[in-house]
Amino acid sequence: MAPGRTTKRRRVSPPGDEENGDSRSGLGDFYSQAAEWDLEQDYEQRPRKLKAKDKERTRLPIKTSEGFQNIEASEDEAEETDSFLGTDDDEEEGASGDEEAEESEEEAPKIPLKQQILQAKEDIARAATLINEDPEEHISSFKTMAEMTESTRHVAIRKLALASQAAVYKDVIPGYRIRPLSEEETTAKVSKDVRKLRNFEQSLVSGYKHYVQTLLTLTKSSRDKSEAQVGLKSVAINCACSLLLAVPHFNFRAELLRILVNQLARKRIDDNFIKCRETLQDVFYRDDDGVVSLEAVRLLSKMMKARDFNINGGVLDTFLHLRLLREFSSKGSRDRIDRDEDEENTFGKKPKQKKEFRTKRNRKIEKERKAVEKDMREADALVSHEARDKNQAETLKLVFGLYFRILKLRVPNLMGPVLEGLAKYAHMINQDFFGDLLEALKDLIGHAEADEFNEGEAGDENAADESEIDEPISNNSTNRDSTREALLCTVTAFALLEGQDASKAAAALHLDLSFFIKHLYRTLYTLSTNPDVEFNPNASSSLRLPDPSSNQQQNSVHEKKPKVNFQTPMVLLLRCLNASLLSRANGLAPPIRLASFSKRLMTTALQVPEKSALATLALLTQVAKHHAKRISSLWYSEERKGDGVFNPFATDIEATNVFAGTVWEGELLKLHYCPGVREAVGGVEKMIVSRD
Repeated sequence: MAPGRTTKRRRVSPPGDEENGDSRSGLGDFYSQAAEWDLEQDYEQRPRKLKAKDKERTRLPIKTSEGFQNIEASEDEAEETDSFLGTDDDEEEGASGDEEAEESEEEAPKIPLKQQILQAKEDIARAATLINEDPEEHISSFKTMAEMTESTRHVAIRKLALASQAAVYKDVIPGYRIRPLSEEETTAKVSKDVRKLRNFEQSLVSGYKHYVQTLLTLTKSSRDKSEAQVGLKSVAINCACSLLLAVPHFNFRAELLRILVNQLARKRIDDNFIKCRETLQDVFYRDDDGVVSLEAVRLLSKMMKARDFNINGGVLDTFLHLRLLREFSSKGSRDRIDRDEDEENTFGKKPKQKKEFRTKRNRKIEKERKAVEKDMREADALVSHEARDKNQAETLKLVFGLYFRILKLRVPNLMGPVLEGLAKYAHMINQDFFGDLLEALKDLIGHAEADEFNEGEAGDENAADESEIDEPISNNSTNRDSTREALLCTVTAFALLEGQDASKAAAALHLDLSFFIKHLYRTLYTLSTNPDVEFNPNASSSLRLPDPSSNQQQNSVHEKKPKVNFQTPMVLLLRCLNASLLSRANGLAPPIRLASFSKRLMTTALQVPEKSALATLALLTQVAKHHAKRISSLWYSEERKGDGVFNPFATDIEATNVFAGTVWEGELLKLHYCPGVREAVGGVEKMIVSRD
């Protein structure tokens, strides 16, 4: 067979033969070794190259003397006709090709952050849409959204993923708690629909558990205080709060509550602290059966004891929102019957309906079915009421246990919240603890009076040395309000009898409240000259500028409402006066007490502001309405019953000799600048005249 035409001849002999002079002897040696050549093996080990058919041809053919010819095809044929023996040129070309590929990868442009965020938004929206359409079929989309919360991604994308998962879980989570399957249930044969539902529920619980664990990890305190980490922590706290309010019945409720309690354990007040506290208050207010409240109070109790009650007072204020045994506190009306709307509609005219024919057997079956349904409803209601009362009773025990422990330890910054809580729930305390509680309240009032006396002496010394010392004196005293604490102790003492039977309270319980009444009488003059007698930070904080020398100026921005159930000192004073002068629970007040308080209240009405003066005179009007004959001698000197001189500065009620004095303050109050005060004074005198 004739040899074919070749386009390129290859040298077969070694290149060093030409350098030697003896070419014929070299050829002999060369051909003698031809039997040892393995050309097929060398060809097999060569790297394969793509054919011309596999590459896309983008150039047009050109016309030559031999006809139309494709340039790319000719180049590929030239590459294929290379020698099967490896040469240095091929290696150099391969190395240069690898370098060019690496340079092209390095020069590849990076995706900008804005485009990454937009792409993440589209992915999250696509996954959320699929889940909302059919959660059982697209449960794997939760995993896609969870992968976006990894630390390798940008903080903005992680925030979007966290917030989106919270919104989707709130929509997908069912209205019941999913329990884990037992071994028998997993091995039992069930239908296809039941198996599909079980797989969906277990996958949902698994994904939700991973999400809650992620929130718990992000909210833990870390050394990284960067702005990105702080923002991510804030988003995680907001997600936990929204889930706790939306699905408190679902699994892993304890982990969500632990996130809130960990934030409330900090003494620093910031936006996260305020958010967690308000969320916990809403949880307490919305809880009907008391299960969530009991679990939250247990966690708070453990946290407070672990920190030795070194917490912020706002945490205790959350207990004022608990629904403790108040469902049946309202009394029924004697004039009308309270019915529900559906029940009221049954007594009206019903539209005529076509009577359906039923056989005797069907009527009997329907009657039995209604009787069974009625029994079931009554049984369910009975169980729910018993469970709710039990949960609320356990919660009340924990709350009172914390209150009494704080009273025993006398934590300065927590005394105010504790006394407010006791003043609200005092009527629920067991009668066996009344004596011990009253002794503790008396001790607190004694310490409050001692603090006021020490502060007064320190103020006098500072005023005397003010001319000699030009440097400012640091205030090392605590931020306790001794006057307010004493008023709260008095309110709590009187509130102990509010929930008891009025006919048996004073006689059977043997409670002596004379100490609190005497203390209240002694503090009337001091309270009348107090500039903060009407101060309420909830309503009038904007009318006052913060003290520049106060350490709480930084917290004033976040702490807009320092007291949840804050009442002004004047309101507390009026509650105490109403309980000691008008309440029947303490028995009928003696005439000397009524007269002494009436005389001193008329004097304080000259000093207090306008609203407080109107409230004081309104209370005196009620006293005159019920006890006009006992105190009328204070307005008429002809009916004076006492001898001697009236002592207005006496600390004891019996030592004032009140019936030796007259109510001359009424004449000055008639000249008051406020028309309402002038009318109120006239109303008190008219009541005295009409009842005389």
